[in-house]
Amino acid sequence: MNIIYYHPFFDARIWLEGMRKRLPQAQIREWTPGDDGPADYAMVWLPPYEMLATRQNLRGVFALGAGVDAILAQEKAHPGTLPAGVPLVRLEDTGMALQMEEYAAAAVMRYFRRFDEYEQQQRQGIWRYLPPHARENFVVGVAGAGVLGGKVAQRLASFGLRVRCWSRSEKHFDGVESFHGQAQFAAFLKGTQVIVNLLPNTPETAGILNKSVFGQLNHGAYIINLARGAHLLEDDLLEALNSGQVAAAMLDVFAKEPLAQDHPFWTHPRVTVTPHIAAFTLPEEAMDYVAENIKTIEAGNMPTGMVDIRRGY
Repeated sequence: MNIIYYHPFFDARIWLEGMRKRLPQAQIREWTPGDDGPADYAMVWLPPYEMLATRQNLRGVFALGAGVDAILAQEKAHPGTLPAGVPLVRLEDTGMALQMEEYAAAAVMRYFRRFDEYEQQQRQGIWRYLPPHARENFVVGVAGAGVLGGKVAQRLASFGLRVRCWSRSEKHFDGVESFHGQAQFAAFLKGTQVIVNLLPNTPETAGILNKSVFGQLNHGAYIINLARGAHLLEDDLLEALNSGQVAAAMLDVFAKEPLAQDHPFWTHPRVTVTPHIAAFTLPEEAMDYVAENIKTIEAGNMPTGMVDIRRGY
């Protein structure tokens, strides 16, 4: 069994050594330009076109991240980057769900307890009590109910908050109200005070955080974007913030990264910026996942995390 590895900025030594321990029978190497040697599996992030284009005999390509939109965008720009018919597998959790839960919980509770407003008062030297949000009216909507979104929704519900989720297909989680499909999207938005976006980045979800959506939320709603910058129409958010329809936003992802120094998000008093740090790929957990999936394929079974190329996730 031969495995090739490529990542533009991860330390290859950690991954090669770790995979050799997990699959001692395999030959594992870092791919470099000109390498056209045998390969049964590939572990990649943003692979160069020439790495995989001619490898029709691969049994699986493992994307070293939960989202695969960047790799699919490469395929669209340079058809053949992903060999036709070769399964593409994404990381389903591998420690990222817990990180997303932590970020989402911190952001939601910051707004629920009005800590963001107390921070503003501190900067102005104001000592003033702010009435707490009524728990029954503080509805949190999680957009995207996959592995990450489902766990985030359940974690938020554990705080006794009213939580609802919306996804393409029907999903159910204990303590979470479920909505699915385009027909139920408006009902999901109505009465929602906080949107936590964890949708996959697909043509159908691009620009989904927009003026129309903001207008259907409660007045003074909050936006938390943890998925992709492409989901958010930035000018629409700024307009909604300045009108008061959106009270504040916490953003971890942006249309262009790094965020330009002159971007208005940096200085807007109701926007919190973090530099795409909501969840990282954890090597040990990721390697466990990939190794188990390779064993599954070798045994003649289907791996978990299979990507539907047409849907984009």
